[in-house]
Amino acid sequence: MTPSTQPPDESAEPSGHTGPAHADHDHAHGHGHSHGHGPAAPVSKHLRKVIAAVLIPFATAVFVGMAVLWPGGAPAHERSGVGFDRQTEQARVVKLEQVDCKSVNASQVPPTANPSTPEGREARAAQTGQCKKATVEVGTGPDKGRTFIEIVQPGAPRQLADGQQVVVAYAPDAPRDLQYSVIDVNRKIPLAVLAGIFALVVVLVGRMRGLFALVALAISFAVLTLFILPAILQGSNPLVVAVIGASAIMLIALYLCHGLTARTSVAVLGTLVSLLLIGLLGSVFIDWAFLTGNTDDNTGLIHGLYPDIDMSGLLLASIIIGSLGVLDDVTVTQTSAVWELHHADPAMGPRSLYRAAIRIGRDHIASVVNTLVLAYAGAALPLLLLFSIANSSVGAVANSELVAVEIVRTLVGSIGLVASVPVTTVLAALVVSADRPAGPAGTPTAPGAGRGGRGRGRRRKR
Repeated sequence: MTPSTQPPDESAEPSGHTGPAHADHDHAHGHGHSHGHGPAAPVSKHLRKVIAAVLIPFATAVFVGMAVLWPGGAPAHERSGVGFDRQTEQARVVKLEQVDCKSVNASQVPPTANPSTPEGREARAAQTGQCKKATVEVGTGPDKGRTFIEIVQPGAPRQLADGQQVVVAYAPDAPRDLQYSVIDVNRKIPLAVLAGIFALVVVLVGRMRGLFALVALAISFAVLTLFILPAILQGSNPLVVAVIGASAIMLIALYLCHGLTARTSVAVLGTLVSLLLIGLLGSVFIDWAFLTGNTDDNTGLIHGLYPDIDMSGLLLASIIIGSLGVLDDVTVTQTSAVWELHHADPAMGPRSLYRAAIRIGRDHIASVVNTLVLAYAGAALPLLLLFSIANSSVGAVANSELVAVEIVRTLVGSIGLVASVPVTTVLAALVVSADRPAGPAGTPTAPGAGRGGRGRGRRRKR
């Protein structure tokens, strides 16, 4: 008797292993229960052993590597007083008044100042315009309660307001009147409110999975700040540190958010293979293009403070870590697609599953690559604008190390993302097709019933 002639009561049995004709019914039935996030993990003991044999040694090596390279904090150094390497305190503007710039000697026009140059025009405007005289009160540190005067010129990009919270730099070796200066605005409150809104939206929409995602995000940030950054500063190889740290983030985040299942394990394997590819390509093209990684004031300051840091290795580490977040999304999506296709039609073999899932993956590739390129372009928009103002050619712009670094970062990361789709899809199709699902009583089905999942469905001759 063919499946189409089975009695109604048998087709309604919630075994989850009916033929293709009943796949939609079983799929809807499965999602009506608490386990509606997808099919359960494979129950095949052999399959679980194979996955564990790969992942357990890998996870052990990752966490042993973290223990060996654990830095115990960033190394101490004497502050240079340059850029971010300054002692800072919190302060508040307690008084603000308008004064004549010339009366406070805010700007002196050089004898040779040319009014046709931007510098000359700015100096003359500052001398003849109205400045702001701000009285700032220090709120933290050894001089709490002390006040000082800050003069804000009319053309300054950062203007102050009465009662505004600010960040001030403290130079203890400078003359008393010059020890404090305003360097930025205190943005902690708006940033904290925005972070709270983000967390609330994630939890309201994602519920428990959203909560786990926030926990994973906190753990990822902890690994980055407590392990990766201090270990690099201590002199460890940036590439090794980045690979170990990124692998730890991947294992913790994926298993915490998606559960300890074979489906998550396949996503982990796909992500790992793609990260290795990104690391290999990044290393080759960073060396080939002679990218030093020392491209701006911040990287120059790092190299000056810690000359032993391999800046090109630091660049490669940033490529690996930056690609990890998008890789997780791609591999989890592809693995879930394969599992859902198999759940809808258990008779599909690995080839059929791959062909169906790769069509989904192609759509994902198009959107993800475009997203990655636009993200990097948006981050470098001011730099690109400067090149546009200078009327530089596309070739000259691309050849600049500032832009070449972003090109290599974007293209290497994109290649890894594109490669992760077929790699993860193949792994997921092979794993889910090799599984022998359990019957209603929790016992494995007969060997013949599992052959359809391996693409060897029984052929009936009539």
